Amino acid sequence: GGAPAAPPGSDTYKGWLFKWTNYLKGYQRRWFVLSNGLLSYYRTQAEMAHTCRGTINLSTAHIDTEDSCNIVLSNGGRTYHLKANSEVERQRWVTALELAKAKAIRMRNNQSDDSGDEEPASQSDKSELHGPLKTLSSKLEDLSTCNELIAKHGAALQRSLSELENLRLPADSGEKIKAVNERATLFRITSNAMINACRDFLDLAESHSRKWQRLLQHEREQRIRLEETIEQLAKQHNSLERACRGAPGLAGGTASTASTAKGSVQSAKGEASDEDEETEYFDAMEDAPAFITVTADPKHHRRSGSNLSGASEGHPEDWNLEDSVFESSNQSSYNESTGKDLLPRKRRRTRIPDKPNYSLNLWSIMKNCIGKELSKIPMPVNFNEPLSMLQRLTEDLEYHELLDKAVKCESSTEQMCFVAAFSVSSYSTTVHRTAKPFNPLLGETFELDRLEELGFRSLCEQVSHHPPAAAHHVYSRRGWTLWQEITIASKFRGKYLSIMPLGAIHLEFHSSGNHYVWRKVTSTVHNIIVGKLWIDQSGEIEIVNHKSKDKCQLKFTPYSYFSRDVPRKVTGVVSDADGKAHYVMSGTWDEKMECSKILHSSHGSTSTEGKQKTVYQTLSPKVLWRKYPLPENAENMYFFSELALTLNEPEERVAPTDSRLRPDQRLMESGRWDEANVEKQRLEEKQRAVRRRREAEAAEALEEGKDYEGYLPLWFERKVDAVTGELICVYKGGYWEAKDKQDWSVCPDIF
Repeated sequence: GGAPAAPPGSDTYKGWLFKWTNYLKGYQRRWFVLSNGLLSYYRTQAEMAHTCRGTINLSTAHIDTEDSCNIVLSNGGRTYHLKANSEVERQRWVTALELAKAKAIRMRNNQSDDSGDEEPASQSDKSELHGPLKTLSSKLEDLSTCNELIAKHGAALQRSLSELENLRLPADSGEKIKAVNERATLFRITSNAMINACRDFLDLAESHSRKWQRLLQHEREQRIRLEETIEQLAKQHNSLERACRGAPGLAGGTASTASTAKGSVQSAKGEASDEDEETEYFDAMEDAPAFITVTADPKHHRRSGSNLSGASEGHPEDWNLEDSVFESSNQSSYNESTGKDLLPRKRRRTRIPDKPNYSLNLWSIMKNCIGKELSKIPMPVNFNEPLSMLQRLTEDLEYHELLDKAVKCESSTEQMCFVAAFSVSSYSTTVHRTAKPFNPLLGETFELDRLEELGFRSLCEQVSHHPPAAAHHVYSRRGWTLWQEITIASKFRGKYLSIMPLGAIHLEFHSSGNHYVWRKVTSTVHNIIVGKLWIDQSGEIEIVNHKSKDKCQLKFTPYSYFSRDVPRKVTGVVSDADGKAHYVMSGTWDEKMECSKILHSSHGSTSTEGKQKTVYQTLSPKVLWRKYPLPENAENMYFFSELALTLNEPEERVAPTDSRLRPDQRLMESGRWDEANVEKQRLEEKQRAVRRRREAEAAEALEEGKDYEGYLPLWFERKVDAVTGELICVYKGGYWEAKDKQDWSVCPDIF
């Protein structure tokens, strides 16, 4: 624990306490700082310069003591379980927390009180406030002087007019003099009324002076606090830049390290831990490498191949055969045909209108949305890109040729390498794509028919609105079928946005019957409030071949300022049903993936955490996948790839529910964002009206004791998956037949 750094009652109070994190780590020693009614904590005292791990506002917090050494702080959904070294130290902290809480409540009440009797905080504030009042008083005195003069001259005028009335003048002259006298009287009354109104205004200004003072003081404090925050961020940025420039380079040689591919232990259910859920910075050295790869000399192992362990499925020289699938993995490109039975490619568009330069304050919209589901937040198209979520899902097929090559693999573990590379390739388009795709309307579809050109055809349908879920089915003439149902769960956490795709991806090869299943990792969009938006992928993917029981564990390493690893790193191991490792996967999710065949494995040294490292001796790596370069001027076209540029291209004969026909998306692509916003609101209101009608029908059926089916997808149906046991939407057929006949009578009117 350690003694606190300041006595209770002072503005700042610091010291060591133990904080409960999770059932795996228990209580961890943390440095706590109490200042301005906020309790913040850090892992070390040095972290105060750059990384705050969590903060709780005491003005609305509840302080409780469980036993002689424990303190429990709760504020809404956030709870801190703290422990001091002794009862005396606990009491010091409780006293400091109670005093800080009382002070924070007083400050909050003073800011919200409109009729208090406190004087302005400083002499400068008094002068700024009383200056205008003094000027108003001076002007009022001038008006009073003028009023007196008007009254004096008005009285003299009325006397003169009265004297004229007494003179013997023609009758018409007397009437005119009387009218002038009445106007003079009205003028004097109006002048008096103006003076009285000015006096009332001054009285009102004086009565509200303290309210104005508090509002002014509050705005000043907010501005100062913001300036201090920005200054701290700038200092942190500069120190990190200096640390980055001063960091030593990566060691050369043939040895390279990879992070563990084992499953991580999650926090216990119930109370959420700040460090598990909201930490943005990662300590790079906490996770010791689980294995080390060493590149072997192929010539040496040709001579001593008989002494190698049986980890690999064959001899080392097999790796270098010219007809190997690995050897030809990079010889086809996006612009080359992959099959003799396919027709020449249709000429498609290579650009879209440039993105308009419209500015919009993100924080003004997002500040009231913290903790809400992203799909339930009304968003203008300024945050979107002109593609729907169904089209983004179809972009996973950009590197479909990896699956075409996987069909040719005779070995299931070799095939697993290509499937793993394909699963990573789907994230390559996200590195610059921080804009949000359009939420599809219920019943919206998107087809990508490339059967004659690329050998596959794809169909997506939005099968649920709350929660939003999309079903996807792809058939390829090349010998594989892919299907998935993805539900997007997303949370805005103030500093960053977490996007968690839920649902399994299934891939089956026709000839071998190999059935692969995996799930996507979490995507995180950083710098939501301040700075340039950037996206990161983190988590683990386990790919399982349910026929052969082969597995591949892939780990997406989260970005860290302090790590020496390559950014966006992905590592993994392919093993068979017996757990024997055959290949090491390595690369980055935004550039390329390589595969190295394992010749020999051995146990290395034990890490500081007691984990034993495995040393893999491998042959030279082969590049399985490399990202295609972006088109020219991509930065002005939402960073779309060549495939993405074609997804919203108008096509004939598609279903009336196809995303290409969505009017708000089309208007946005054309640069007419104001019209797109109006159209987007119309479509969303139309969808809400349909949902209300459906809910009314369900309630009516319930009252009558009848069954109500609810919404049913058009081209998909829900079934229990035989492999995973999960309820999933699978393609039931009929779409492509309806397209051939151009019979879209079953399609709803959603646009």
